[in-house]
Amino acid sequence: MFKDDGKLIERMVPALQRVLVIDPSPAGGRMLADIMRSLTHCQVWVAPSAGKAMELLKAIDPQIIFIEHAERGGVDGIEFTRRLRRSEAACRQAPVVMILAQPTAAAVLGARDAGVHEFLRKPFTTGDLLKRLEAVTLRPRDWVEAVTYVGPDRRRFNSGDYTGPLKRRSDARATPEKSRITQAVKILKSAAGALQSDPVQALRAMKAQGADLQSVAVKTGDMKLAGASADFQRYLATVADPRRLDPAQVAFHVAALSAFMPAESAPAARRVA
Repeated sequence: MFKDDGKLIERMVPALQRVLVIDPSPAGGRMLADIMRSLTHCQVWVAPSAGKAMELLKAIDPQIIFIEHAERGGVDGIEFTRRLRRSEAACRQAPVVMILAQPTAAAVLGARDAGVHEFLRKPFTTGDLLKRLEAVTLRPRDWVEAVTYVGPDRRRFNSGDYTGPLKRRSDARATPEKSRITQAVKILKSAAGALQSDPVQALRAMKAQGADLQSVAVKTGDMKLAGASADFQRYLATVADPRRLDPAQVAFHVAALSAFMPAESAPAARRVA
């Protein structure tokens, strides 16, 4: 049945060994589980609700999650994804594929901003499913750890079932180093402003951006940026409790790193935090 896609599936198999399906309909969950098993011989768990799924996460550590979303009643895939992304679960960055009967603009935009990777519109074919699996396993997007947003880079967001006004011509291009610096600094400033309201996510965001700036420094050979980002990471490593972050220390390091933000790109930078 899947002979023509055999090589493609073989490449995806390592990333699809543990699958979680969230569907209040036993028949719907069983159908998708059977399809996934026939494709990759994986282990599949089916949860009837978002609450049950959250309980399963720690035990099974899924590599991919499918969730049936209903805007009214049923399972709220948007809220589940938002909770997952901000949780302490090891699988918090796992791809989430949302399944819905009608991908409205409200559902698509809400899910994108919650951190959903891909969509499947019901009824879907095996070919539709393979396209989504290929996207999340073989063409992974950069991860954004901000304060108000946690999830895959929205500038590369794609839904094969919705063609509304979501994309820009620049979205298909790889993010250059200057844009990475701009994005990281903007997130750092946002995180610094959230020390009181959301210290846990603020610290998580600052650690992620410090590491990203270090990566940019190494790639570009910028020793000053490397030193500033390393100093910041050393300070963050001493903070065991996010509530003990020192606003003055944070402000000092953010100001030092802000000096590396390209002036020409700052006004046009897309807001992600």
